[in-house]
Amino acid sequence: MKCRRIVLLSTLGVVCILIVVLVLYQFTDVIFGPTETIYSVPQSGEWTMFRRDLGHTGNAGTGGTLPEGTLEWTFTAGATIHSSPAVVDGMVYFGSRDHNIYALDAATGEQKWVFETGGWVESSPIVAGGVVYCGSSDGNLYALNAKTGEKIWSFSTVFAITSSPAIADGVVYTGSDDFSVYAVDVATGKELWHKRTDDMVLASPIVTQGVVVVGSVDGICYTFNAKNGRTRLQYKTDSSITTSAAVKDGVAYFTNTMGYFYAIDLTKKNWLWENKIRYYWNALYFYGVAPKLSKPSGYIWNYSLGFGVSSSSSPAMADNNVYLGVGKDVISLDITTHQVQWTFSTEGLVTSSPAIAGTAIYIGGQDGHLYAIDRATGEKLWDSATGDKITSSPAVANGMVYIGSEDGKLYAFK
Repeated sequence: MKCRRIVLLSTLGVVCILIVVLVLYQFTDVIFGPTETIYSVPQSGEWTMFRRDLGHTGNAGTGGTLPEGTLEWTFTAGATIHSSPAVVDGMVYFGSRDHNIYALDAATGEQKWVFETGGWVESSPIVAGGVVYCGSSDGNLYALNAKTGEKIWSFSTVFAITSSPAIADGVVYTGSDDFSVYAVDVATGKELWHKRTDDMVLASPIVTQGVVVVGSVDGICYTFNAKNGRTRLQYKTDSSITTSAAVKDGVAYFTNTMGYFYAIDLTKKNWLWENKIRYYWNALYFYGVAPKLSKPSGYIWNYSLGFGVSSSSSPAMADNNVYLGVGKDVISLDITTHQVQWTFSTEGLVTSSPAIAGTAIYIGGQDGHLYAIDRATGEKLWDSATGDKITSSPAVANGMVYIGSEDGKLYAFK
């Protein structure tokens, strides 16, 4: 009898410990929490990656001379340029649908080297530690010597990589059209982990405070532990997420193709089986047999960009405002009041993402124009026409703005 009681108490003790461990694992970061030090920023005067920094703010800061719209040079590639340029150490790097990754002299536009891949290059390059990392529709992520263009390694996925990579703490993160997010060692090109999604990952990952943030065509914004790939949050929206988020103070801001702008808390995680339970619970609520559920984990607020809006750009951030393309417009949205401060209209869709430098915003339109807009008022400062639609996003560095066009040219304005 005594032995049976000891066994029972021991079993209850083990069960209690397992419950505590499960609670700590599921609802806290005590076990397998993100590493706060996984973060890096570009140097002044650099635009090292898509949206400039790991928070994807698209903000070059307040210093330096602002471009005034004078065409300094153009470079002609062999096909459409959708890839957005990176500018580091006096060089500008970009990809083209002619299958090539290019390196040019940032001051003159002189070609320094070209590397041919096996497919369109719509991914935007990132430069770190003297190496250029860029995806291709041939399914490879390439690591190239930034000075010579010599291949260091390539990492293969099943389908195209149109997502633009991000790098933090010796790891390069990228999405793929094969329904996956990958973490790859920057030195060796070896896979560290990958996570499956329910559709293509076209957006570029963000890495902030040990968390990888990326949206998918499945309509879910995912957050993963950057170190081990453990899923933290799956925030479901009603339609595809094809643009990249921007992050400020632990909050991710992004849009979906249904025309909604979201703010979600990156410190939150799903509770156990949350999305499955919510699905059935909402059905019961629809039939009036269950109360309405609270907002999903991570929800802070959302904003409707307008009925029928199906296209938008990735946002840029400065102070308490986000700037983004919405349909044929560019808007400034206050993230404190959730009110639009101003609207600037163009003659075509705006899927290019804005770049901020000082008091100005630079953004391309599918009407073929590069616009410079006053950040405070929304007034046009200047614009310049290219030969075709602009879907590339501008980079601003050292008093120059660089942008690609579907006419196959890269433009540099001073």
